[in-house]
Amino acid sequence: MIVKKPILGGEFIETNQKLDVIYPYDNSKIGETYTVDASYVEKAIEKAKIGLKKLSELSSYEKSEILFKTSELLRKNKEEIAKTIVYEVGKTIKEARIEVDRAIETFKFSAEEAKRIYGKTYPMDAHPNGKSKFGFYIRVPAGIVVAISPFNFPLNLTAHKVGPAIGAGCPVIVKPSEKTPLSPIMMGEFLIEAGLPKEAISILPGFGDLGKALTMHKDVRVVSFTGSKMVGELIAKQAGIKKLVLELGSNSALVVHKDGDLEKAAMKAVQGGFSMAGQVCISIQRIFVHEEVLDKFLRLLEEKISNIKIGDPIDETVDMGPMIDKTQVERVQSWIKEAIEQGAKIIQKAKNAEHIKGTNYLLPTLLVDVNKDSAIFREEAFAPVVNINRYKDVKEVIDVVNEGDYGLQIGVYTNDINVAMEFIKNCEVGGVNINEGPNFRVDHMPYGGFKYSGIGREGPAFAIEDYTEIKNVVISL
Repeated sequence: MIVKKPILGGEFIETNQKLDVIYPYDNSKIGETYTVDASYVEKAIEKAKIGLKKLSELSSYEKSEILFKTSELLRKNKEEIAKTIVYEVGKTIKEARIEVDRAIETFKFSAEEAKRIYGKTYPMDAHPNGKSKFGFYIRVPAGIVVAISPFNFPLNLTAHKVGPAIGAGCPVIVKPSEKTPLSPIMMGEFLIEAGLPKEAISILPGFGDLGKALTMHKDVRVVSFTGSKMVGELIAKQAGIKKLVLELGSNSALVVHKDGDLEKAAMKAVQGGFSMAGQVCISIQRIFVHEEVLDKFLRLLEEKISNIKIGDPIDETVDMGPMIDKTQVERVQSWIKEAIEQGAKIIQKAKNAEHIKGTNYLLPTLLVDVNKDSAIFREEAFAPVVNINRYKDVKEVIDVVNEGDYGLQIGVYTNDINVAMEFIKNCEVGGVNINEGPNFRVDHMPYGGFKYSGIGREGPAFAIEDYTEIKNVVISL
């Protein structure tokens, strides 16, 4: 069993409330920690104030070295961390290793960016009153950062908040998902071991009362949250005058045009729709296929889905594990039922569902001709369910994509540059991937969305802008 203690200002603490960590595969207890409530917030804030001062005394090089050392500690302990992620999330061991690799890169990119936080000069004398004056600005730490991370990538999405914040010189208080607190605590341990001033990091598992107290605290300057649109809206209302970085999800679309590479598109559709049991914010949820190639594409897709092996995620040969819990399975099942009642057809071809013990599985599911008013089409499913709809012209697809609340990323398979440019120019999304799925992401790119998909961008170079303030300087000569 994996036992970890919360970290408060670099110190390991115990509370009077233990938190069991459950393996979604068979609902067995695999670890435990302690929950922290709102009564600990003031102490965490006071520690973070000390951490802010200590970070300000470090050079850019010293902060960079701490982040590089953290990445090396992650690399050194990769297998232990990966197995922890499997047991707390339910993703496969193959997927967990990829997550650790990505977190290693995220800390490396953060280390690099810590050494290039630039200011800029500008011509004061461009204004009539600017003669004989010299102007420039520098970037300084914004202050205490509260980072609220989700269950699906507990290590790497926490790294995307912590790494750039430390690089910018900001202390961080992390509230991980109560379902997946273990790997974020491990990250905190490695940061301290790497030489981070201990007051600059807290990892506090808890529930809504803790999150509310943290996000509303007057001394917090930045709130970075990854999660649902509903909670993101709540945070935006209660946070007050703070900088917000919100990554709130999607119902991402893949478009397969009549001239696209169907084989590659089908392979990407399976990878992007069913990896991590679809519990990825840029998981492929909706596929729009040109009517001329729909039948051929469906045959390819059904063949590839039939090869997905489902079972115990710790098994090296398994391709897809369970969803996080039974409540989420039941929610999606009700959405599928609604879609079928409204005329959708279900195609469920997974054959390799072996050794399933728990109740948290949903077999890979294709729905064809889904009503655009159904929940499974409009909302974020966060499940191994893919909608497939036919289309005739490009404008039709762009209009449907832009009608929704979300705008994170879109993927388009086409060999026609004019078609590609139509999507690039007209889709209201944060990222357009041509001949790639919407689920493609590397950890240094600007990542974020339009509309209810969020505010701000992740990727260390871009996140640092949110974790710093501009300090302007004017010198009269």
